[in-house]
Amino acid sequence: MKWKWSCLFAMMLAFLFVFAACSNSEETDNEPAEEPAEEAVDSEDEGEGTQEASGEQVLVFARGGDSESLDPGSTTDGESSRVTVQVLEGLLQFDKESFELTPGLAHDWEVSEDGLNYTFYLEEGVTFHDGSDFNAEAVKTNFERWSDPDHEYAFTDEGYVYSMYGTMFGGFKGDEGHVIDEINVINDYEIEFVLNQPLGFFLQNLGMSYFGITSPAALEEYGSKINENPVGTGPFKFVSWSKDDSIILDKNENYRIEGYPKLDRVIFEVIPDNAARLIALRSGEIDIMDGLNPDDAAGIEAEDSLELLTRAENNFAYLGFNTQKAPLDKVEVRQAINYAIDKKAIGDALYAGYANVAKNPLPPGYLGYNDDVEGYDFNPEKAKELLAEAGYEGGLDIELWTMPVARPYMPDPETVSQIIQNNLEQVGINATIVREEWAPYLEKTMNGEQQLYMLGWSGTNGDPDYFLSSLLHGSNVGSSNRSFYQNDEVDKLLDAAKRAVDQDERADLYKQAQAIISEDSPMVTLVHSTPVMATSSNVLNYVPHPSTSEPLTEVELAN
Repeated sequence: MKWKWSCLFAMMLAFLFVFAACSNSEETDNEPAEEPAEEAVDSEDEGEGTQEASGEQVLVFARGGDSESLDPGSTTDGESSRVTVQVLEGLLQFDKESFELTPGLAHDWEVSEDGLNYTFYLEEGVTFHDGSDFNAEAVKTNFERWSDPDHEYAFTDEGYVYSMYGTMFGGFKGDEGHVIDEINVINDYEIEFVLNQPLGFFLQNLGMSYFGITSPAALEEYGSKINENPVGTGPFKFVSWSKDDSIILDKNENYRIEGYPKLDRVIFEVIPDNAARLIALRSGEIDIMDGLNPDDAAGIEAEDSLELLTRAENNFAYLGFNTQKAPLDKVEVRQAINYAIDKKAIGDALYAGYANVAKNPLPPGYLGYNDDVEGYDFNPEKAKELLAEAGYEGGLDIELWTMPVARPYMPDPETVSQIIQNNLEQVGINATIVREEWAPYLEKTMNGEQQLYMLGWSGTNGDPDYFLSSLLHGSNVGSSNRSFYQNDEVDKLLDAAKRAVDQDERADLYKQAQAIISEDSPMVTLVHSTPVMATSSNVLNYVPHPSTSEPLTEVELAN
């Protein structure tokens, strides 16, 4: 790689102290950054330097953290989906700017009047990156590996968990709530899904990046290492992954859509610090950066060489409670912390007008959003009263796990953690900040090692169930429900909303669930953000998607 984190950090320091900046000119005294290990990079092309030499279109996308897994069904991590959506495709896709469904690997589909039978007509002549054929059997293999813990490609003994499948389809094979009863291969390019009960958002689920189709031949070849060797039908092919550094993808020359993709290579580079990413963008070393500090937005707009972009408000940042670990197993303590946090101050200090205070774990505008929920205003005195009721009048000590990477819903988690720490101190809670790298952070919070923790959620299918059930349904405890929150009444309401076909009925059920959730206080909903990001002005046709994961199929670089 041209620029590693060490060089960028050095350049940032040099910039701050008005020394000579790092440059890529022949006159620089800096040694080139170390290349990835030889076995991690194709010998035919050793890095971005080939763009200058050969005129190839090489785009560098810089982000704050690495991917957790490149097997899309086994992760809920947005940084993983950002990459896997380039490599693997699902039966359906979303429109470039919305959650409206469009054809994917299925060019057409039919739904029975009772909502129980879905027939998909698949694209013909499509091959996976390994040369094997895409067909109905490949689709069936993927859905069966996600649904059946005993499937030869489920890899459950190696720790694979398909939590999004369980969330979106009501559980797994043999579970009472699992809605997919049969998958029938009609012929090579026609497949039927038979449900045992209606699911109001079945089609929306199939547009999600989690359900990208992997080559069965690759599953056979790589086994449980498939999470490091993704093989799909997408516009780009996986080349290499240097952990906590970069992921390299190359153009799929045999892509099913003629003339695409436009780019020859995409490099997803990890630069943890927002300011360092911006310096890299301004210096021309990267082309797109996510996690722009909102305070920098105005400056970007004033620069002719850069372009400011925004995503739709489709998320929320939160401070989560492990509700099964003392003292957070007491609702009074959770409510006290809710009153102790100054959400507006966080929004005002860090989002530069690109955020609104959140009171529900669902963005406004979604079906069933409950605007009648009062939420928790900033009220330190009320917080102290509740702590006293819970037996902590003399104060308490607690751990605050701090998110280590910038995400669209939280561009500066370190500062957020410091504000929260200060707010808690004012009501007698001594919060010790705990820091972990991104992948261990996700794993350990999933396992319940935390007390307080910071995260957020971005919608990926446009349906409220993805927020509410993923984060707060009891069946997802230990996976996407990192708050370990369980309430039977909430589960019943969310389950009923899943099965309802009438949208007004679904909306009412979700409103009831949010009212109970607010009272139980399993988390502090902080803000809904309008994420800002920046690109070089020579990046063409890049459209940020509300889900935060967009295929780069049509993107190209101006000469």
